[in-house]
Amino acid sequence: MTATTLTQTYNLSAYIIYLPIVITLTVLVSQFLFKNSKTFMIDIFHQKQDIAMATNSLFKIGFYLLNIGFALCIIEFFQIETVEKLVVALSKKIGGFSIYLGVMMLLNLLLFLKGRKHATNKDKIIHEEIIGS
Repeated sequence: MTATTLTQTYNLSAYIIYLPIVITLTVLVSQFLFKNSKTFMIDIFHQKQDIAMATNSLFKIGFYLLNIGFALCIIEFFQIETVEKLVVALSKKIGGFSIYLGVMMLLNLLLFLKGRKHATNKDKIIHEEIIGS
């Protein structure tokens, strides 16, 4: 028979620290992004606040699902035996997730800007058609 020795790892501590941080980061970025995107949405949907706010809420839910889902997919930590390794592992995971979250925020901003540009171009075409008639 082989004897297995149980060694204490800091993996549970890593999970307990990691989850609240990434969820809090996601919520804060989401609230900031979608609070400030209301103006874009109202402009994109030609001052129709009801559809603009509904679409903004859907974007917000999608943002939560994508980012929290990704955070859960990358949660795995491997054999953390020392506090130093715990700090390094958490720094890499949370830092990587922060970079990912920043990229996602910029992609959402680009979507809002593209939607606004499309709405503005559509308004110009309609205005030119009215004047040309």
